[in-house]
Amino acid sequence: MVDRKRRTKEDFRLRDTRLCFTLPATLGDRGSEQPYERLKTPDDLGRWCVEIGLFDHPPAADEQKLSKAIALREAIQRVGEAIARRTPPTARDVAQINVAASVDVAPQLSDDAAAIRWVAGGIEGALSHVARDAIDLYAGKLRQRIRICENVECAGLFVDESRPGKRRWCSMTTCGDQAKKARIRLRKIG
Repeated sequence: MVDRKRRTKEDFRLRDTRLCFTLPATLGDRGSEQPYERLKTPDDLGRWCVEIGLFDHPPAADEQKLSKAIALREAIQRVGEAIARRTPPTARDVAQINVAASVDVAPQLSDDAAAIRWVAGGIEGALSHVARDAIDLYAGKLRQRIRICENVECAGLFVDESRPGKRRWCSMTTCGDQAKKARIRLRKIG
């Protein structure tokens, strides 16, 4: 029997998403009246850096770094929404991403030379790596595949890499499954 840990609201959403969208996903239920903040403390930011695979141990974080991370998170979200809606992003949000990306990071091979780790100075380096991923996505060939989850309470960003380009949910294991269950309940009632 497989032992599966049930996800909680504190868990970061790392599956079925691109690196740059893991940061906006630290605000859960974004489209609801009461979004859920996963980056409540600097320690949460350090834990996120480990869980996305940029560090083996949480880097030093403080309230100022947490504020920078949240500001970048919101800029990535707003620019992604603008692209998904085919509207121009604000210059301020684009500048926020560009500034975050300007921190030097360097690729390093793992001990077995089978994987790459990006190494930089702490939180700023992690945010730079995330911002660079956003730049690559927003200006790259997948730009037209950026979508906003149709679960209005989620409103998470995702890249639709399905062949027909008609994916509606950020993840079938969360929002897509919830929508499917809701349709089944409606059929049973009606």
